[in-house]
Amino acid sequence: MQIQSVYFIGAGGIGMSALVRYYLSRGISVAGYDRTETPLTAALNAEGASIHYEDNPALIPATCLEKAHTLVVYTPAIPADHQEMAWFRTQGFTMQKRAEVLGTLTRQMRGLCVAGTHGKTTTSAMTAHLLHESAVGCNAFLGGITKNYGTNYLLSKDSPYVVIEADEFDRSFHHLRPYASVITSTDADHLDIYGTEEAYLDSFRHYTTLVQPGGALILHTGLKMHPAPQEGIRTYTYGRTEGDFHAENVRIGGGRIVFDYISPLGNISDVELGVPVSINIDNGIAAMALAQIAGADAAEIRKAMATFGGVDRRFDFKIRDNRHVLLSDYAHHPQEIAASIRSLREVFDGRRITGIFQPHLYTRTRDFYPQFAEALSLLDEVILTEIYPAREKPIEGVTSRLIYDRLADRVEKRLVSKTDLPEIVEQNDYDVLVVLGAGDVEDYMGRFTEIINAKKA
Repeated sequence: MQIQSVYFIGAGGIGMSALVRYYLSRGISVAGYDRTETPLTAALNAEGASIHYEDNPALIPATCLEKAHTLVVYTPAIPADHQEMAWFRTQGFTMQKRAEVLGTLTRQMRGLCVAGTHGKTTTSAMTAHLLHESAVGCNAFLGGITKNYGTNYLLSKDSPYVVIEADEFDRSFHHLRPYASVITSTDADHLDIYGTEEAYLDSFRHYTTLVQPGGALILHTGLKMHPAPQEGIRTYTYGRTEGDFHAENVRIGGGRIVFDYISPLGNISDVELGVPVSINIDNGIAAMALAQIAGADAAEIRKAMATFGGVDRRFDFKIRDNRHVLLSDYAHHPQEIAASIRSLREVFDGRRITGIFQPHLYTRTRDFYPQFAEALSLLDEVILTEIYPAREKPIEGVTSRLIYDRLADRVEKRLVSKTDLPEIVEQNDYDVLVVLGAGDVEDYMGRFTEIINAKKA
């Protein structure tokens, strides 16, 4: 198929938008639909895409009506009754999930893929930054907006490498054929798709069979999943304190984290994290391992690690001083939340930490509410909002109170509507305030920043 135009259904999704930019960079006509206008969709339109916000086949532009030359890319989150999707199907257009398109790219280039329940966005963004700052270079399709580049997409006309965040939702990562892959974690998630933890782990096991011969598989220590790579695959382990790739001589203090990186491909001393939170030691080790496999040298890696600015909504500090700390973190799984809070405890030892948490999805809340309560109980104070539904319909009996009622007795707690949050932040003088979750509570971060900064005046 000679692609002349691409139509995106769900164009404003963080992963989809990277593909929008990829096709625009190749001079291909791009249009699409998304449910609501956002700063990201506005940016895509300014860059040359044509995105609208009403599910109406009549709004599909003429450039995308020729099925012999139009590829339709859609996200699995789109509902089955979507009219534009149904129209393209009835008309016999070539339709691919975003993951299938990324899979094609891993066959055309050397894919450096990062899979895992959590940590994959930061780790893949770190890997892309390390390679972009080295002589190796890379293309990258990321699940978050990088602070260094203000985008989720990097393009290199010369590099044979493409960095991809490998998403396990809907088994999307089974379309990929990595040259090298990291697996950061396999804590059960998306049980609305997988049904059981065993099926979830088996999906990761299958993913390990897809690494190309001659490639490499890098597994975090302690994974429940048993890998099954093909013959000829180099298999490594990594972790903060143990594994083929690990850290030694870790120094945390004064807002800095520095460590020595131990690697079978060559040690690197005095690596400093640009975003100094302890979970980034693990993420950084995995990213450096991929960068070494791709050919970046020690000096390039050390310099780039120190200049990595992070990813929007991943330990995203808005205010950081001796009086107030405000940050946002995308953590929306119990293990992620626990790791996030422990990292904050390590960096802000002795300070009172308050968390605002918006649960993400009814099914995830139903499946993990005891674990959410246990993780959030690591905080000094918890402010819980209603569940963010995303693609789901309500489930009877599943509300944020399931978590609230199980929080530890010592934890100060409130159950509120998200619309009350600005007033609550205004009425209280929080020491360290972290906003947790993958929903739209992030929309309040600008207002929270203004309120807390005003307290300093």
